[in-house]
Amino acid sequence: MAQHPVLIRTAWRGRPLLLHGKRFATSQASASASTESTSSQSLQNHPADWEDHTPALENFSQLPYKDFGKNQLLQTNEDFKRSLRGILREFPALSYAFAYGSGVFPQSDATASRITKSPHSNPPEAILKWQKGGGKMIDFILATKFSQHFHSLNLRAHKDHYSFLGSLGSGVVSHVQDAYGAGAYFNPYVNVNGTLIKYAVVNLPTLQSDLLNWDTLYLAGRLQKPVKILFEDPNIRVANQRNLLSAVRCSLLLLPPTFTEKELYSTITGLSYRGDPRMDYGSENPKKIENIVNHQIRNFRLLYHDLINSLPNLTYSDAKAVSKPGWEDDTELDLRLEQDMDPERRGNMVRRLPKSFREKLYFQYQRKFAIPGREFQEMLEATRDDDPAGGVKKQIGGPFDRRIAAEKDLPEMVNKTVLQTVKWPSTVQSVKSFFTAGPSRGFRYLREKREKAKEA
Repeated sequence: MAQHPVLIRTAWRGRPLLLHGKRFATSQASASASTESTSSQSLQNHPADWEDHTPALENFSQLPYKDFGKNQLLQTNEDFKRSLRGILREFPALSYAFAYGSGVFPQSDATASRITKSPHSNPPEAILKWQKGGGKMIDFILATKFSQHFHSLNLRAHKDHYSFLGSLGSGVVSHVQDAYGAGAYFNPYVNVNGTLIKYAVVNLPTLQSDLLNWDTLYLAGRLQKPVKILFEDPNIRVANQRNLLSAVRCSLLLLPPTFTEKELYSTITGLSYRGDPRMDYGSENPKKIENIVNHQIRNFRLLYHDLINSLPNLTYSDAKAVSKPGWEDDTELDLRLEQDMDPERRGNMVRRLPKSFREKLYFQYQRKFAIPGREFQEMLEATRDDDPAGGVKKQIGGPFDRRIAAEKDLPEMVNKTVLQTVKWPSTVQSVKSFFTAGPSRGFRYLREKREKAKEA
């Protein structure tokens, strides 16, 4: 059946918009490989409801509009990117992949100076140069459409990557991956191409669902921070753009009427860490969020600035500052922003929160307002995202959303909902890692994390 371009509109209201990337690519390889440059363009001709349409896409030419989601393609140098892709070529059947963490984007000026010995055995020169000595294990998320098939092939090629679970076969490995925690299977302290890496395998539908619905915020939270995307899928690009917008909206519900850039980006960064047992039990640097934002402020701007401009209830206090060429490179800036606290606008934000997350928030207020069960179920049915006639309903806040938005305890309730979303999957995932990594590598990882936390 012939595929027709999908007409989906943007939410940018015709403002001048910074877009990252050159001519839009129609293949996975060229889409990811395009240069992450910056240009300016008016989007007056693009309608404003792309979020309300979520068709399955077969290729990048069907994305909502030219350059859609190029804000996600953050820049590293080409040699480093090629080295990372060279590592991924050692793995079978990848549909989407990204590298993340301090081994890719530094979180401290002192990182390189503290390293006395590189953990890599014989890494490419580009990795040594990018890491200023090659002192960090590199973390990857690898998404595949068929995880059991992936593990079957990967066990043949790299059985030493697996703990004792690998000897039980790909069926057991994929079951452990999908059935417990957040749907990720980690293999840490693995040497590939002379480079020490840690990688997690996830199902592509699991990744897409977490980006769209915030089932666990485990995978969505990683993509809310600067990452280096290496292999792409058009449906994940759309899902992640919705994830990034959701992160801004959720953070606005937690923030006061005025705040700074760093306060916004710290709130976004902290979403997936709330309830994470590593933060609660001293296995993470207590200044981790602050370090990420302070040292990656430019990348946060490239990732979120266009989305900030897309929201009608959020503005920069000094609009002239963001119109100056090269402002995003000024790491000394910490611009102020203002949000409209009108309950109708905030009700629309509540309505546009990811489905699983929004329903948890609704349950919080069902208890508070003592809404009878049948009445509440009817209300949930009325707020379903999908239209029985086909397609997706336009997400406009209703009376219940506006009532929630007017409550003074909304930030507290949103925070409780984040904790409820993150805590259990993250805890189970942490316990699971001792089985997937094996006891020795699991304890090594925990020990090194605690040592880094003590150094903070």
